[in-house]
This record gives sequence, C-alpha cells and structure tokens, in this order.
Amino acid sequence: LPRHFAFDNVIATSLISSVSMLFPAGERFFVRSVHHYLDKADLPADLRAQIQGFFAQEGRHAQQHERLNRLLNSQGYDVRGFLQAYERLCYHHLEKLIPPSLRLSGTAAAEHFTAIMADNFLRMEELTASLDPTMRRLLLWHAAEEIEHKAVAFDVLAHVSPGYGMRIAGLALASAILGTFW
Repeated sequence: LPRHFAFDNVIATSLISSVSMLFPAGERFFVRSVHHYLDKADLPADLRAQIQGFFAQEGRHAQQHERLNRLLNSQGYDVRGFLQAYERLCYHHLEKLIPPSLRLSGTAAAEHFTAIMADNFLRMEELTASLDPTMRRLLLWHAAEEIEHKAVAFDVLAHVSPGYGMRIAGLALASAILGTFW
C-alpha cells in the first residue's frame, strides 16, 4: 500500500486512516456489547443467527484494520500511542462505567453511523475509483458488510431496552466518542 493511498494526497489519506484506526477496538466493543445479551434475553432464533454472523464479520473487520494499522505504523505514522490512549479511555475506563444497555444503544447508533458512511462510500464510485486498488477493495468489502448487519445491534436493543430515551442516550454517547476521536 502506498504511503498516500487516497488520491496520492496526505490529507485524504489521513482522514481515511484516522477512521480506520478506530475500527479494531470499536468492532470488539460492539461484539462485547451485543454478546452481553446473547444468553440473557429471549431473542428469536433468526436474530441469534444474525448475531453470530455479526460477530464473525466484526472479527474479520478488526483483523483487517489491525493489519492496516500495523502497515501505517511501519510507514512512519505513529498510531500506537494514540490507539493506546483511545483504548485505555474508551474501553478500559468508560466501558466499565457505562451500563450494558447504554453500551448496546451506543453500539446500535455507531453501527448506523458506519452504515451511513458505507452507503455514501459505495455511491461515490467516481471518487473511490481513484483510491489505491488494495485500499479500495478493503473499504468496499467493509462497507458492504456494514450495510448488511447495520440493524443487528438495534434489533437486540429493541428486545432488551426498547425505549426511545435509551436510543437517544446511545446516540449521544456514540456521537461524543466518535466526534472526539475522529
């Protein structure tokens, strides 16, 4: 992968990389948030099957974006320090303070944010055609899968904490965390 894989432009590459850097820890958080309810809620069999697919997809996303993070680091981008701080704050401290229902609601909101970004990415064919082919394939694959499972966390949330207030609280949480770190 070239150092400036997005249009041979450092700013575009940095923007895409900064979003990508957050995916591994975020994907694992999403899995933990949904998994918490796997045995605690009376979920329909079809939703349980979707959850298993969600877990597999999120795991693959995390692995591929970790590979990208290692590559960025090898190209001279200092991503380790930032990621350590991000993971320590969000997943070692905040996650312990936030109740499971709010973590799930934040996951549902974040999954919808990523599905919106994925839909936009897939619609911008002219623009994405200018990306390095390796990065383009990674992002197209991830975008398609984000759209495929965008409702899984929300569907679990609807079973365990269906109130509108919880959905809004999760939206605020996801917006604050994503807005801060992106």
